Amino acid sequence: MSTSSLASETAIAAGVRVTGTALVVELGDGRTVSAPLDWYPRLAEGRPAERRRWEFIGGGTGIHWPDLDEDISVEGLLAGRRSM
Repeated sequence: MSTSSLASETAIAAGVRVTGTALVVELGDGRTVSAPLDWYPRLAEGRPAERRRWEFIGGGTGIHWPDLDEDISVEGLLAGRRSM
């Protein structure tokens, strides 16, 4: 049985947007993934300026919002995990 080489590659974020209703992450392989903003209460409750201030962590395997103390991994986003 063979497996796809994509299965063993780590997904990396290349871009991030937070809209009024969703977290939208563009991946380095061209995919775009979004999740409802209410899955991430800290982001949902943050001001627009706080939502716009983010940084990649782990070489793009995660996203950090310093003003909101929120960290979201790309792996968690792809798995459909909500913030605790």
